[in-house]
Amino acid sequence: MKFLLLSLITYLDRSKSIQQRLREVVDAAVLGEQLGFDGFAVGERHERPFLSSSPPVVLSHIAARTSTIELWTGVTTLSLLDPVRAFEDYATLDNLSGGRLQLIIGKGNGAAQAQLFHVTVDDQWDRLRESYDLFRRLWREEKVTWEGKYRPSLTDAETWPRPLQNPITVWHGSATSKASVELAASYGDPLFSANVTNPIEPYAELIDHYRDRWAHHGHDPAAIRIGAGSAGFYAARTSQEAIDVYRPIFEARQEAFRKMGVQPVFHSVEDAVERSSMLVGSPQQIIDKVHRYHDRLGHSVTHLSADTEGLTEKQNRASLELFASDIAPVLRRLKGR
Repeated sequence: MKFLLLSLITYLDRSKSIQQRLREVVDAAVLGEQLGFDGFAVGERHERPFLSSSPPVVLSHIAARTSTIELWTGVTTLSLLDPVRAFEDYATLDNLSGGRLQLIIGKGNGAAQAQLFHVTVDDQWDRLRESYDLFRRLWREEKVTWEGKYRPSLTDAETWPRPLQNPITVWHGSATSKASVELAASYGDPLFSANVTNPIEPYAELIDHYRDRWAHHGHDPAAIRIGAGSAGFYAARTSQEAIDVYRPIFEARQEAFRKMGVQPVFHSVEDAVERSSMLVGSPQQIIDKVHRYHDRLGHSVTHLSADTEGLTEKQNRASLELFASDIAPVLRRLKGR
């Protein structure tokens, strides 16, 4: 199994400047490489409280500070972007990073995208499908003739620079919709389940559907690749220590949900540790939980939060170091099924 650190670059602590917060994310990626994490992912959001509106810029800075860690997006919102411009940005990053780029695409979330990009719930999936069709062709073909609904047509269009990886791995981010699952299965692309908000079963059902659609499209079952997220992370030497440290963080998150009018799914931190994808506990407890989720999902990649989320920097670093030394070596033996 491979492990990614993921940041949506939330900006909650206003005692820090925006510059400081962005530099924190780059430093987290450098630490991730030092600790042996396989990849670092940057999300894409276009509203408060996120500073992640430009993943290729952030990832380019990370590329300059690192040498081996893979650079992921989580997700690239192709429903909002001109696929030609997105291709140019990411092909450039692919070259600068020495071919370390991996993409997760999706339609994106948040009300601001409708205001900023005039993408609505009625057309977001059509836009994603069309944009991905063109983006995929641009990556593979030096000259493209194409016609769609949402951007001007192309005739023998050349796009530069050409990418270093050809083709690139494109994962499809899936939260609750079968539309992203179908898009991934139809192209024979890997699927990355959000696996964050709810208990495991809704996500597992989507992955089951993905496997069915994969077979329907005639792809080799052995070639399936699945990733899965986690809803929070803190590792300590004992489960009680982990719970005690993480409890106020969890309760603050619950209160934030209530203020936004979102009813929390899990009633306590103990309930979330038991039923959610949250990885909070001792090394053995986290190992056992990932094994349990792997038995149901068959995933080969997992992401953890790269952000402190209320932990002190010392606590966060100690937790990541414990994961790297005591947890990851055991779980790396897991493979997708």
